[in-house]
Amino acid sequence: MPTGFHEVRFPLRLALGTSGGPVRRTDIVSLSNGRENRNRRWRDARRHYDAGSGIRSIDDLYAVLAFFEARAGQVYGFRFRDPVDWKSCAPQTSIAASDQIIGTGDGATASFALAKTYADAGGASVRPIEKPVAGSVLVSVGGVAAASGDFAVDVATGVVTFVPAQIPGAGAVVRAGYEFDVPVRFDIDRIDIDLAQFKAGRIPSIPLVEIRP
Repeated sequence: MPTGFHEVRFPLRLALGTSGGPVRRTDIVSLSNGRENRNRRWRDARRHYDAGSGIRSIDDLYAVLAFFEARAGQVYGFRFRDPVDWKSCAPQTSIAASDQIIGTGDGATASFALAKTYADAGGASVRPIEKPVAGSVLVSVGGVAAASGDFAVDVATGVVTFVPAQIPGAGAVVRAGYEFDVPVRFDIDRIDIDLAQFKAGRIPSIPLVEIRP
């Protein structure tokens, strides 16, 4: 994660009308025979959001303004919870220690980076998870749930590290379940507040863009 990141989350109540999601870049070349060559320019998707949510109270308008000023506009990144994709599982499912494979033990490796795999019969994409929510991470080794004292989680990087006595043995599959935030920054250096009504108003657009490591 680049320098200039604040480990604070954009307030959930201020993002009720959020829209957006993953964006990919693909080069498509049409050939003379009518076929196409497609080339993936980005290995991973980059998420874009718009957190503008229409009418707000004066207090909420001020909260957005204060949060924007505390980040110095686009300078400092922050945490943002995707309204749909914020767990190691589906949004209406409870997280479990078996949700996502994050590695296989070799008897020596103590640290494993959190990741989320999106897969079906046609293919798969693995997404690094850098900003797990503190206290939400569950881990299992070889199908057995690990005790909370068996490992530590760096919530700033998404790395799970086992204590020396609990390092996964050779061939043991390490899995994890968790909640997570997306590291983002404001994609503007200006906030426009429209005081449309008495003691109420709106911010038509609050664009956010994911920060890549």
